[in-house]
Amino acid sequence: MAALPSLRQMIAELVALPSVSSVSPQLDQGNRAVIDRLAEWCEALGFAVDICPLPGEPHKANLVATLGRGEGGLVLAGHTDTVPYDGDLWASDPFTLTERDGRLYGLGTSDMKAFLALALEAARTVDPAKLAEPLVLLATADEESGMAGAKALAADGRAPGRHALIGEPTGLRPIRLHKGVMMEAVRITGRSGHSSDPSLGINALEGMTRVLNELLAWRDELATRYRDVRFEVPQPTLNLGHIHGGDNPNRICGSAELHFDVRPLPGMELAVLRAEVERRLRDVLDDYPGEIAVRSLFPGQPPLETPETAELVGAAAELTGHEAGAVAFGTEGPWLRDLGMDVVVLGPGDIAQAHQPDEYLAMDRLDPTVALLRRFIQRFCLEPRA
Repeated sequence: MAALPSLRQMIAELVALPSVSSVSPQLDQGNRAVIDRLAEWCEALGFAVDICPLPGEPHKANLVATLGRGEGGLVLAGHTDTVPYDGDLWASDPFTLTERDGRLYGLGTSDMKAFLALALEAARTVDPAKLAEPLVLLATADEESGMAGAKALAADGRAPGRHALIGEPTGLRPIRLHKGVMMEAVRITGRSGHSSDPSLGINALEGMTRVLNELLAWRDELATRYRDVRFEVPQPTLNLGHIHGGDNPNRICGSAELHFDVRPLPGMELAVLRAEVERRLRDVLDDYPGEIAVRSLFPGQPPLETPETAELVGAAAELTGHEAGAVAFGTEGPWLRDLGMDVVVLGPGDIAQAHQPDEYLAMDRLDPTVALLRRFIQRFCLEPRA
């Protein structure tokens, strides 16, 4: 059995294996090469390895690797996919780990392939015979394009452990709350015609103007009704992100489409919000002669809140020296929570480096992350549990 490579080599190998996930089929790739490499390394440390292909997508899979036995234990979790990249905007090859100015550059260094290597490095010194509860490495597919891996895990119904650390980029500060996200589309269909006579058509942009005004009014109402000062932006947000309609100034616009997102706070339900916005838009267009269609661009991501009293939250505050906070970006946490797990998001990268050219991980984060993960392993896997 092959020996586990050095930490630097593991990060380099993971970065070198392309695993872009995207809603655009021409950009979407599989993650099996990353999963297979991680599985080899886990086996080298004595983990029992379970590779779980996603339904109907054999080129994509989750990995559940378990060291020790039992129902509790600690899960070190991360996704294996990355977002697409603009190669021309990078100063170096995105798939070649490059050291510059005390930083490791490469696609996935911060978000978040490097965390998986760091988790294995932390596990390198663990004696399986001394485990009181299991240590699990969970590596998932398609987090960046719809959470397919986490959803498949949740559909299976088996929690891989009791406590989960998700290594998303948080600057090594623990997070127990995050907002959700829903992305919706509104399409207005009118009828085109010559602009010299408005009666010849139904202008979709005029209908869309009502939609825009109603959404902005709804945004203001949401900000009044819901507020959580634990977040830097304490209200739910609504962003008008994309609009297209018509084709020429002298032609009545026959159709228009708007895409927008909403980021709800913990306690707000996506289904309730979707029903409310569709009702409001249909009401405001009640006398409009055209048609409206509202659809979800993806199923949505729920908010997360792990109770402040959870053992993992208390341990994270103690071991990091920082109280668990809140972020606006989403994670796979809600699906792990639905399996009965307590979830804290905690990783060495910074969200400011994610999803952009020249992504990097500061090298001075490596050793502290390994040391921190070993303390979590000591607390939740090696010490006898009450």
